[in-house]
Amino acid sequence: MNNNDKFIILRFNKVSFGYDENKPLLEDANFFVRKNTKVAIMGQNGSGKTTIFDLMQKSIFPDSGMINIEKETTIAASHQVIPRSMLDLTVREFFEKSLSKRFSEKIYDIDPKIEEVLNVVNLNCSYDKKVRFFSGGQQARLLLASAIIQKPDLLLLDEPTNNLDKEGIENLKNFLTGYKKTCIIISHDADFLNSFVDSVLYVFNKSVEQYVGNYLDVVERIRILHESTDRKNVMLKKEIQGIYNKVSYFGNKGGRIRLVVKRMKKKAKMLEEKKIEVRRDDKTISPFVIPSQSDVKGLIVRISDFSVMQGSNIINKKTNIELRKNERLLLKGPNGIGKTTLLESIVKNQALGIEINSNVKIGYYRQDFSILDFDSTVYESLSEAAGKKPEGVMRSVAAGFLINSELMDEKIGNLSEGQKGLISFARLVLQEPGLLILDEPTNHINFRHIPIIAEALNKYAGTMIIVSHSLEFIDQLRIDSILDLES
Repeated sequence: MNNNDKFIILRFNKVSFGYDENKPLLEDANFFVRKNTKVAIMGQNGSGKTTIFDLMQKSIFPDSGMINIEKETTIAASHQVIPRSMLDLTVREFFEKSLSKRFSEKIYDIDPKIEEVLNVVNLNCSYDKKVRFFSGGQQARLLLASAIIQKPDLLLLDEPTNNLDKEGIENLKNFLTGYKKTCIIISHDADFLNSFVDSVLYVFNKSVEQYVGNYLDVVERIRILHESTDRKNVMLKKEIQGIYNKVSYFGNKGGRIRLVVKRMKKKAKMLEEKKIEVRRDDKTISPFVIPSQSDVKGLIVRISDFSVMQGSNIINKKTNIELRKNERLLLKGPNGIGKTTLLESIVKNQALGIEINSNVKIGYYRQDFSILDFDSTVYESLSEAAGKKPEGVMRSVAAGFLINSELMDEKIGNLSEGQKGLISFARLVLQEPGLLILDEPTNHINFRHIPIIAEALNKYAGTMIIVSHSLEFIDQLRIDSILDLES
Protein backbone atom coordinates (compact mmCIF):
# COMPACT_ATOMS: atom_id res chain seq x y z
CA MET A 1 0.00 0.00 0.00
CA ASN A 2 1.24 3.48 -0.84
CA ASN A 3 1.83 5.44 2.37
CA ASN A 4 -0.63 8.11 1.19
CA ASP A 5 -3.38 5.52 0.64
CA LYS A 6 -3.93 5.09 4.38
CA PHE A 7 -5.39 8.63 4.39
CA ILE A 8 -7.86 7.81 1.59
CA ILE A 9 -11.33 6.56 2.50
CA LEU A 10 -12.72 6.12 -1.02
CA ARG A 11 -11.37 5.84 -4.55
CA PHE A 12 -13.00 5.57 -7.99
CA ASN A 13 -10.66 3.87 -10.50
CA LYS A 14 -11.73 4.06 -14.18
CA VAL A 15 -15.40 3.74 -13.22
CA SER A 16 -17.99 3.69 -16.01
CA PHE A 17 -21.75 3.51 -15.55
CA GLY A 18 -24.96 4.13 -17.47
CA TYR A 19 -28.58 3.20 -16.86
CA ASP A 20 -28.77 2.82 -20.64
CA GLU A 21 -25.73 1.22 -22.26
CA ASN A 22 -26.01 3.69 -25.14
CA LYS A 23 -26.06 6.73 -22.80
CA PRO A 24 -23.24 6.43 -20.25
CA LEU A 25 -23.24 8.90 -17.35
CA LEU A 26 -19.65 8.15 -16.33
CA GLU A 27 -16.72 6.96 -18.45
CA ASP A 28 -13.39 6.04 -16.81
CA ALA A 29 -14.05 8.35 -13.84
CA ASN A 30 -11.07 8.70 -11.49
CA PHE A 31 -10.99 10.47 -8.13
CA PHE A 32 -10.34 9.87 -4.45
CA VAL A 33 -11.62 11.26 -1.17
CA ARG A 34 -9.37 11.74 1.85
CA LYS A 35 -10.47 10.95 5.39
CA ASN A 36 -12.02 13.69 7.51
CA THR A 37 -12.54 16.08 4.58
CA LYS A 38 -15.62 17.98 3.42
CA VAL A 39 -16.21 17.52 -0.30
CA ALA A 40 -18.76 19.18 -2.58
CA ILE A 41 -19.96 17.54 -5.80
CA MET A 42 -20.87 20.07 -8.49
CA GLY A 43 -22.16 19.57 -12.00
CA GLN A 44 -25.06 20.22 -14.34
CA ASN A 45 -28.48 18.80 -13.47
CA GLY A 46 -28.52 15.22 -14.75
CA SER A 47 -24.73 14.93 -14.98
CA GLY A 48 -24.62 11.99 -12.55
CA LYS A 49 -24.05 13.48 -9.08
CA THR A 50 -26.73 11.42 -7.31
CA THR A 51 -25.63 8.37 -9.33
CA ILE A 52 -22.17 8.72 -7.78
CA PHE A 53 -23.82 8.58 -4.34
CA ASP A 54 -25.69 5.41 -5.36
CA LEU A 55 -22.43 3.84 -6.53
CA MET A 56 -20.75 4.70 -3.22
CA GLN A 57 -23.58 3.02 -1.32
CA LYS A 58 -23.50 -0.04 -3.62
CA SER A 59 -27.19 0.31 -4.44
CA ILE A 60 -25.97 0.15 -8.05
CA PHE A 61 -22.70 -1.21 -9.43
CA PRO A 62 -20.30 0.09 -12.10
CA ASP A 63 -20.32 -1.34 -15.61
CA SER A 64 -16.54 -1.35 -15.43
CA GLY A 65 -13.76 -0.11 -13.16
CA MET A 66 -13.34 -0.40 -9.40
CA ILE A 67 -14.72 1.47 -6.39
CA ASN A 68 -12.53 0.94 -3.34
CA ILE A 69 -13.87 1.95 0.07
CA GLU A 70 -11.73 1.47 3.16
CA LYS A 71 -12.66 -1.71 5.02
CA GLU A 72 -15.32 -1.39 7.75
CA THR A 73 -16.22 2.17 6.67
CA THR A 74 -19.75 3.06 7.80
CA ILE A 75 -21.85 5.04 5.31
CA ALA A 76 -25.12 6.92 5.80
CA ALA A 77 -27.02 9.04 3.28
CA SER A 78 -29.96 11.42 3.34
CA HIS A 79 -32.46 10.13 0.81
CA GLN A 80 -35.14 12.08 -1.05
CA VAL A 81 -38.26 10.20 0.09
CA ILE A 82 -39.24 8.24 3.22
CA PRO A 83 -40.17 4.64 2.27
CA ARG A 84 -43.88 3.89 2.60
CA SER A 85 -43.06 1.07 5.01
CA MET A 86 -41.78 3.66 7.50
CA LEU A 87 -44.66 6.14 7.33
CA ASP A 88 -46.60 4.51 10.18
CA LEU A 89 -43.61 4.52 12.54
CA THR A 90 -43.41 7.07 15.34
CA VAL A 91 -40.49 9.48 15.32
CA ARG A 92 -38.79 7.40 18.00
CA GLU A 93 -39.31 4.16 16.04
CA PHE A 94 -38.11 5.88 12.87
CA PHE A 95 -34.78 6.80 14.47
CA GLU A 96 -34.47 3.40 16.14
CA LYS A 97 -34.76 1.82 12.70
CA SER A 98 -32.19 4.24 11.28
CA LEU A 99 -29.72 3.40 14.04
CA SER A 100 -30.34 -0.33 13.62
CA LYS A 101 -28.60 -0.02 10.23
CA ARG A 102 -25.44 0.91 12.10
CA PHE A 103 -25.81 -1.02 15.37
CA SER A 104 -27.20 -4.55 15.63
CA GLU A 105 -28.14 -4.27 19.30
CA LYS A 106 -31.07 -2.23 20.63
CA ILE A 107 -30.28 1.42 21.31
CA TYR A 108 -31.18 2.46 24.83
CA ASP A 109 -31.76 6.00 26.04
CA ILE A 110 -32.31 7.16 22.46
CA ASP A 111 -34.30 10.32 23.25
CA PRO A 112 -31.26 12.55 23.98
CA LYS A 113 -29.74 11.47 20.65
CA ILE A 114 -32.98 12.35 18.84
CA GLU A 115 -33.15 15.71 20.60
CA GLU A 116 -29.57 16.52 19.55
CA VAL A 117 -30.09 15.63 15.88
CA LEU A 118 -33.49 17.33 15.57
CA ASN A 119 -31.85 20.48 16.88
CA VAL A 120 -29.37 20.28 13.98
CA VAL A 121 -32.24 20.30 11.44
CA ASN A 122 -34.29 22.76 13.51
CA LEU A 123 -37.33 20.49 13.98
CA ASN A 124 -39.32 20.43 17.21
CA CYS A 125 -41.89 17.63 17.54
CA SER A 126 -43.32 14.87 19.70
CA TYR A 127 -41.36 11.63 19.46
CA ASP A 128 -44.65 9.70 19.55
CA LYS A 129 -46.04 11.41 16.43
CA LYS A 130 -46.31 9.18 13.34
CA VAL A 131 -44.13 10.06 10.37
CA ARG A 132 -47.05 10.16 7.90
CA PHE A 133 -48.54 13.15 9.73
CA PHE A 134 -45.54 15.36 9.02
CA SER A 135 -45.49 17.71 6.02
CA GLY A 136 -43.22 17.02 3.06
CA GLY A 137 -40.71 19.58 4.34
CA GLN A 138 -40.70 18.04 7.83
CA GLN A 139 -40.23 14.55 6.39
CA ALA A 140 -37.23 15.85 4.45
CA ARG A 141 -35.75 17.08 7.76
CA LEU A 142 -36.36 13.69 9.35
CA LEU A 143 -34.51 12.01 6.46
CA LEU A 144 -31.57 14.35 6.90
CA ALA A 145 -31.58 13.75 10.66
CA SER A 146 -31.74 9.96 10.16
CA ALA A 147 -28.40 10.08 8.32
CA ILE A 148 -26.74 12.47 10.78
CA ILE A 149 -27.77 10.48 13.89
CA GLN A 150 -25.77 7.48 12.67
CA LYS A 151 -22.52 9.54 12.83
CA PRO A 152 -21.01 7.49 9.99
CA ASP A 153 -17.42 7.52 8.76
CA LEU A 154 -18.78 8.73 5.40
CA LEU A 155 -21.83 11.01 5.43
CA LEU A 156 -23.55 11.60 2.06
CA LEU A 157 -25.93 14.57 1.87
CA ASP A 158 -28.02 15.25 -1.24
CA GLU A 159 -29.42 18.82 -1.26
CA PRO A 160 -29.52 19.00 2.58
CA THR A 161 -30.60 22.67 2.78
CA ASN A 162 -33.83 22.09 0.85
CA ASN A 163 -36.76 22.63 3.25
CA LEU A 164 -34.51 24.15 5.91
CA ASP A 165 -35.18 27.67 7.15
CA LYS A 166 -32.38 30.14 7.89
CA GLU A 167 -31.86 28.86 11.44
CA GLY A 168 -31.88 25.25 10.25
CA ILE A 169 -29.24 25.99 7.60
CA GLU A 170 -27.07 27.73 10.19
CA ASN A 171 -27.40 24.78 12.59
CA LEU A 172 -26.49 22.30 9.85
CA LYS A 173 -23.54 24.47 8.78
CA ASN A 174 -22.20 24.50 12.35
CA PHE A 175 -22.68 20.74 12.67
CA LEU A 176 -20.80 19.97 9.44
CA THR A 177 -18.01 22.40 10.28
CA GLY A 178 -17.40 20.49 13.51
CA TYR A 179 -17.98 17.01 12.08
CA LYS A 180 -14.76 15.06 12.55
CA LYS A 181 -15.40 12.51 9.81
CA THR A 182 -15.78 12.59 6.02
CA CYS A 183 -18.75 14.30 4.40
CA ILE A 184 -19.67 14.58 0.71
CA ILE A 185 -22.41 17.06 -0.18
CA ILE A 186 -24.48 17.75 -3.28
CA SER A 187 -25.97 21.23 -3.03
CA HIS A 188 -26.74 24.29 -5.14
CA ASP A 189 -26.35 26.61 -2.13
CA ALA A 190 -22.98 28.22 -2.87
CA ASP A 191 -22.71 30.23 0.36
CA PHE A 192 -23.58 27.16 2.44
CA LEU A 193 -20.93 25.03 0.72
CA ASN A 194 -18.27 27.74 0.89
CA SER A 195 -18.50 27.87 4.69
CA PHE A 196 -16.93 24.43 5.27
CA VAL A 197 -15.96 22.66 2.00
CA ASP A 198 -12.24 22.05 1.39
CA SER A 199 -12.37 20.26 -1.98
CA VAL A 200 -14.67 19.85 -4.98
CA LEU A 201 -15.51 17.01 -7.37
CA TYR A 202 -16.70 18.50 -10.66
CA VAL A 203 -18.80 16.09 -12.75
CA PHE A 204 -18.43 17.12 -16.37
CA ASN A 205 -18.65 15.38 -19.75
CA LYS A 206 -18.93 11.89 -18.16
CA SER A 207 -15.76 12.37 -16.12
CA VAL A 208 -14.93 13.76 -12.68
CA GLU A 209 -12.38 16.52 -12.16
CA GLN A 210 -10.91 17.04 -8.70
CA TYR A 211 -10.04 20.42 -7.14
CA VAL A 212 -8.67 21.44 -3.76
CA GLY A 213 -9.88 24.69 -2.18
CA ASN A 214 -13.02 26.34 -0.92
CA TYR A 215 -16.11 26.20 -3.10
CA LEU A 216 -16.23 29.75 -4.47
CA ASP A 217 -12.50 29.67 -5.29
CA VAL A 218 -13.01 26.49 -7.30
CA VAL A 219 -16.04 27.94 -9.10
CA GLU A 220 -13.93 30.99 -10.03
CA ARG A 221 -11.07 28.81 -11.29
CA ILE A 222 -13.51 26.82 -13.44
CA ARG A 223 -14.99 30.09 -14.77
CA ILE A 224 -11.53 31.32 -15.80
CA LEU A 225 -10.80 27.94 -17.42
CA HIS A 226 -14.12 28.20 -19.27
CA GLU A 227 -13.24 31.67 -20.60
CA SER A 228 -9.82 30.42 -21.70
CA THR A 229 -11.51 27.49 -23.50
CA ASP A 230 -13.86 29.91 -25.25
CA ARG A 231 -10.96 32.08 -26.45
CA LYS A 232 -9.08 29.06 -27.81
CA ASN A 233 -12.19 27.80 -29.57
CA VAL A 234 -12.81 31.23 -31.18
CA MET A 235 -9.22 31.35 -32.50
CA LEU A 236 -9.48 27.77 -33.82
CA LYS A 237 -12.82 28.55 -35.45
CA LYS A 238 -11.31 31.55 -37.27
CA GLU A 239 -8.35 29.48 -38.45
CA ILE A 240 -10.60 26.63 -39.61
CA GLN A 241 -12.91 29.04 -41.45
CA GLY A 242 -9.89 30.61 -43.18
CA ILE A 243 -8.79 27.18 -44.38
CA TYR A 244 -12.26 26.34 -45.69
CA ASN A 245 -12.40 29.68 -47.51
CA LYS A 246 -9.17 28.72 -49.30
CA VAL A 247 -10.54 25.24 -50.01
CA SER A 248 -13.62 26.82 -51.61
CA TYR A 249 -11.45 29.11 -53.71
CA PHE A 250 -9.00 26.43 -54.90
CA GLY A 251 -11.41 23.48 -54.80
CA ASN A 252 -12.21 23.41 -58.54
CA LYS A 253 -8.64 23.78 -59.70
CA GLY A 254 -6.73 20.71 -60.87
CA GLY A 255 -3.13 19.54 -60.94
CA ARG A 256 -0.94 19.98 -57.88
CA ILE A 257 -3.48 22.40 -56.36
CA ARG A 258 -5.72 19.38 -55.72
CA LEU A 259 -3.05 17.90 -53.39
CA VAL A 260 -2.74 21.23 -51.58
CA VAL A 261 -6.53 21.32 -51.06
CA LYS A 262 -6.43 17.77 -49.68
CA ARG A 263 -3.72 18.76 -47.17
CA MET A 264 -5.72 21.86 -46.17
CA LYS A 265 -8.81 19.72 -45.51
CA LYS A 266 -6.71 17.35 -43.38
CA LYS A 267 -5.35 20.27 -41.37
CA ALA A 268 -8.86 21.69 -40.84
CA LYS A 269 -9.99 18.30 -39.54
CA MET A 270 -7.05 18.17 -37.11
CA LEU A 271 -7.93 21.66 -35.84
CA GLU A 272 -11.59 20.63 -35.39
CA GLU A 273 -10.40 17.81 -33.11
CA LYS A 274 -8.44 20.31 -31.02
CA LYS A 275 -11.59 22.27 -30.18
CA ILE A 276 -12.56 21.78 -26.56
CA GLU A 277 -16.16 21.02 -25.66
CA VAL A 278 -17.84 23.93 -23.93
CA ARG A 279 -18.52 23.04 -20.32
CA ARG A 280 -22.25 22.47 -20.07
CA ASP A 281 -22.14 23.14 -16.34
CA ASP A 282 -21.34 26.76 -17.05
CA LYS A 283 -24.47 27.13 -19.17
CA THR A 284 -27.46 28.78 -17.59
CA ILE A 285 -31.02 28.69 -18.75
CA SER A 286 -32.01 31.43 -21.18
CA PRO A 287 -33.97 34.46 -19.97
CA PHE A 288 -37.65 33.62 -20.28
CA VAL A 289 -41.12 35.08 -19.87
CA ILE A 290 -44.16 33.30 -18.43
CA PRO A 291 -47.03 34.78 -20.49
CA SER A 292 -50.14 35.49 -18.43
CA GLN A 293 -53.69 34.62 -19.42
CA SER A 294 -55.14 37.63 -21.24
CA ASP A 295 -58.87 36.95 -20.98
CA VAL A 296 -59.26 37.02 -17.18
CA LYS A 297 -60.17 40.18 -15.24
CA GLY A 298 -61.33 41.37 -11.84
CA LEU A 299 -60.88 39.43 -8.61
CA ILE A 300 -58.72 36.34 -9.09
CA VAL A 301 -58.46 34.87 -5.55
CA ARG A 302 -60.18 35.60 -2.25
CA ILE A 303 -59.08 33.91 0.99
CA SER A 304 -61.33 34.60 3.98
CA ASP A 305 -60.38 31.71 6.28
CA PHE A 306 -57.99 28.76 6.35
CA SER A 307 -56.72 26.00 8.65
CA VAL A 308 -53.27 25.49 10.19
CA MET A 309 -51.64 22.75 12.26
CA GLN A 310 -50.46 23.69 15.75
CA GLY A 311 -48.98 20.61 17.35
CA SER A 312 -51.60 17.92 16.75
CA ASN A 313 -54.47 20.44 16.61
CA ILE A 314 -56.17 21.94 13.56
CA ILE A 315 -56.82 25.65 14.11
CA ASN A 316 -59.14 27.72 11.90
CA LYS A 317 -58.06 31.27 11.19
CA LYS A 318 -59.70 34.29 9.58
CA THR A 319 -58.12 36.64 7.08
CA ASN A 320 -59.11 38.98 4.25
CA ILE A 321 -56.86 38.43 1.24
CA GLU A 322 -58.00 39.58 -2.19
CA LEU A 323 -55.71 39.23 -5.21
CA ARG A 324 -56.18 40.76 -8.63
CA LYS A 325 -54.09 40.67 -11.78
CA ASN A 326 -50.37 41.39 -11.28
CA GLU A 327 -50.60 41.05 -7.47
CA ARG A 328 -48.33 38.71 -5.50
CA LEU A 329 -48.82 36.97 -2.17
CA LEU A 330 -46.09 35.30 -0.08
CA LEU A 331 -47.18 32.53 2.31
CA LYS A 332 -44.95 32.26 5.37
CA GLY A 333 -44.76 29.85 8.29
CA PRO A 334 -42.71 26.93 9.65
CA ASN A 335 -42.68 23.45 8.11
CA GLY A 336 -45.83 21.52 8.90
CA ILE A 337 -48.10 24.47 9.60
CA GLY A 338 -50.11 23.97 6.40
CA LYS A 339 -48.66 26.11 3.59
CA THR A 340 -48.73 23.33 0.98
CA THR A 341 -52.20 22.28 2.17
CA LEU A 342 -53.44 25.83 1.62
CA LEU A 343 -51.93 25.91 -1.86
CA GLU A 344 -53.63 22.59 -2.66
CA SER A 345 -56.95 24.02 -1.46
CA ILE A 346 -56.55 26.98 -3.81
CA VAL A 347 -55.66 24.75 -6.78
CA LYS A 348 -58.62 22.43 -6.17
CA ASN A 349 -60.96 25.31 -5.25
CA GLN A 350 -62.90 23.02 -2.95
CA ALA A 351 -62.37 24.58 0.48
CA LEU A 352 -64.76 26.94 2.24
CA GLY A 353 -63.21 30.36 2.67
CA ILE A 354 -61.42 30.23 -0.70
CA GLU A 355 -62.90 31.64 -3.90
CA ILE A 356 -61.22 31.40 -7.32
CA ASN A 357 -62.26 33.21 -10.50
CA SER A 358 -63.93 30.46 -12.54
CA ASN A 359 -62.23 31.62 -15.76
CA VAL A 360 -58.67 31.62 -14.44
CA LYS A 361 -56.13 29.06 -15.65
CA ILE A 362 -53.82 27.87 -12.84
CA GLY A 363 -50.13 27.07 -13.31
CA TYR A 364 -48.92 24.98 -10.37
CA TYR A 365 -45.28 24.26 -9.44
CA ARG A 366 -45.26 21.51 -6.79
CA GLN A 367 -42.11 21.02 -4.74
CA ASP A 368 -42.34 17.21 -5.04
CA PHE A 369 -43.11 17.38 -8.80
CA SER A 370 -46.07 15.02 -8.29
CA ILE A 371 -48.09 17.14 -10.75
CA LEU A 372 -45.86 15.62 -13.44
CA ASP A 373 -46.62 12.17 -14.86
CA PHE A 374 -43.41 10.25 -14.16
CA ASP A 375 -44.32 7.61 -16.77
CA SER A 376 -44.60 10.18 -19.57
CA THR A 377 -41.66 11.27 -21.69
CA VAL A 378 -40.45 14.86 -21.53
CA TYR A 379 -41.83 15.35 -25.06
CA GLU A 380 -45.29 14.12 -24.01
CA SER A 381 -45.31 16.30 -20.88
CA LEU A 382 -44.33 19.48 -22.74
CA SER A 383 -46.69 18.73 -25.64
CA GLU A 384 -49.58 18.36 -23.19
CA ALA A 385 -48.73 21.73 -21.63
CA ALA A 386 -48.32 23.38 -25.06
CA GLY A 387 -51.81 22.44 -26.22
CA LYS A 388 -52.32 23.64 -29.80
CA LYS A 389 -49.03 25.57 -30.01
CA PRO A 390 -46.77 24.47 -32.90
CA GLU A 391 -44.14 21.87 -32.04
CA GLY A 392 -41.42 24.33 -33.01
CA VAL A 393 -42.57 26.71 -30.27
CA MET A 394 -42.53 23.91 -27.71
CA ARG A 395 -39.03 22.79 -28.71
CA SER A 396 -37.74 26.37 -28.63
CA VAL A 397 -39.05 26.85 -25.08
CA ALA A 398 -37.51 23.50 -24.08
CA ALA A 399 -34.11 24.47 -25.49
CA GLY A 400 -34.11 27.60 -23.34
CA PHE A 401 -34.33 25.35 -20.28
CA LEU A 402 -31.41 23.15 -21.47
CA ILE A 403 -33.81 20.41 -22.57
CA ASN A 404 -32.22 18.98 -25.73
CA SER A 405 -33.62 16.50 -28.26
CA GLU A 406 -31.99 13.56 -26.46
CA LEU A 407 -33.70 14.50 -23.19
CA MET A 408 -37.08 14.73 -24.96
CA ASP A 409 -37.27 10.93 -25.20
CA GLU A 410 -36.50 10.32 -21.51
CA LYS A 411 -39.23 9.44 -19.04
CA ILE A 412 -39.81 12.12 -16.40
CA GLY A 413 -39.22 9.59 -13.62
CA ASN A 414 -35.67 8.91 -14.86
CA LEU A 415 -34.59 12.56 -14.60
CA SER A 416 -32.77 14.33 -11.79
CA GLU A 417 -34.77 16.55 -9.46
CA GLY A 418 -33.14 19.63 -11.00
CA GLN A 419 -34.20 18.58 -14.49
CA LYS A 420 -37.77 18.01 -13.27
CA GLY A 421 -37.72 21.56 -11.92
CA LEU A 422 -36.65 23.01 -15.28
CA ILE A 423 -39.33 20.99 -17.08
CA SER A 424 -41.90 22.36 -14.61
CA PHE A 425 -40.87 25.92 -15.49
CA ALA A 426 -40.98 25.12 -19.22
CA ARG A 427 -44.54 23.83 -18.75
CA LEU A 428 -45.55 27.08 -17.02
CA VAL A 429 -44.25 29.10 -20.00
CA LEU A 430 -46.28 26.95 -22.37
CA GLN A 431 -49.45 26.98 -20.24
CA GLU A 432 -49.77 30.80 -20.01
CA PRO A 433 -51.55 30.74 -16.62
CA GLY A 434 -53.54 33.60 -15.10
CA LEU A 435 -52.72 32.39 -11.57
CA LEU A 436 -49.24 31.12 -10.76
CA ILE A 437 -48.85 28.99 -7.63
CA LEU A 438 -45.26 28.17 -6.66
CA ASP A 439 -44.32 25.80 -3.82
CA GLU A 440 -40.57 26.00 -3.09
CA PRO A 441 -39.61 26.66 -6.74
CA THR A 442 -35.85 26.89 -6.09
CA ASN A 443 -35.39 23.49 -4.44
CA HIS A 444 -32.94 21.41 -6.53
CA ILE A 445 -32.39 24.29 -8.99
CA ASN A 446 -28.80 25.18 -9.92
CA PHE A 447 -27.88 28.47 -8.22
CA ARG A 448 -26.82 29.92 -11.60
CA HIS A 449 -30.44 29.73 -12.77
CA ILE A 450 -31.96 31.48 -9.72
CA PRO A 451 -31.48 35.13 -10.84
CA ILE A 452 -33.00 34.32 -14.26
CA ILE A 453 -36.02 32.66 -12.63
CA ALA A 454 -36.45 35.64 -10.27
CA GLU A 455 -36.33 38.05 -13.22
CA ALA A 456 -38.98 36.03 -15.08
CA LEU A 457 -41.28 35.97 -12.05
CA ASN A 458 -40.92 39.73 -11.61
CA LYS A 459 -42.00 40.22 -15.24
CA TYR A 460 -44.99 37.88 -14.89
CA ALA A 461 -48.15 39.99 -15.33
CA GLY A 462 -50.63 37.58 -13.75
CA THR A 463 -51.49 36.79 -10.13
CA MET A 464 -48.91 34.88 -8.07
CA ILE A 465 -48.90 33.01 -4.75
CA ILE A 466 -45.53 31.69 -3.59
CA VAL A 467 -44.00 29.66 -0.76
CA SER A 468 -40.21 29.70 -0.39
CA HIS A 469 -37.75 29.22 2.46
CA SER A 470 -35.01 30.91 0.44
CA LEU A 471 -34.82 34.46 1.78
CA GLU A 472 -32.19 35.36 -0.83
CA PHE A 473 -34.62 34.34 -3.58
CA ILE A 474 -37.60 36.15 -2.04
CA ASP A 475 -35.49 39.30 -1.68
CA GLN A 476 -35.16 39.33 -5.49
CA LEU A 477 -38.94 39.32 -5.99
CA ARG A 478 -41.62 41.97 -5.81
CA ILE A 479 -44.06 40.87 -3.09
CA ASP A 480 -47.24 42.88 -2.51
CA SER A 481 -48.65 41.12 0.56
CA ILE A 482 -47.66 38.45 3.09
CA LEU A 483 -49.86 35.92 4.84
CA ASP A 484 -48.00 34.52 7.87
CA LEU A 485 -49.81 31.33 8.86
CA GLU A 486 -48.13 31.34 12.27
CA SER A 487 -49.31 34.80 13.39
